[in-house]
Amino acid sequence: MSILFIFNHEPYDGTDVTWNGLRLAGKLRETGQEVRIFLMNDSVDLARNECEPPEAYDQDLSGMLRELIAHGVPVEVCGTCMARCGIHKNKPYFNGANKSNMAKLAEGDVECDKELTF
Repeated sequence: MSILFIFNHEPYDGTDVTWNGLRLAGKLRETGQEVRIFLMNDSVDLARNECEPPEAYDQDLSGMLRELIAHGVPVEVCGTCMARCGIHKNKPYFNGANKSNMAKLAEGDVECDKELTF
């Protein structure tokens, strides 16, 4: 089964939405599911080196994303959102986070069996 995860939230927004989405993506990958990730809106910061957990937060969300990339999970980042969104606007992205666009998202949406939005 192919599952497309779309993230929208700022990584450390005071909720565990992004953390839970990444945890689910990891567990599904571990069970042999094909997982793909698309970052848009403020979630683009998740793939930036500058994104670090706040002092009171005990999870490294960017580290979780890097681990998924290391296990072969494709990660695409909305090219328009790269320059428009996030706290760290115009900062570079780490390896494995590939610049993408809405056409690629639409293609992934059509090709996947399930789409989950966080």
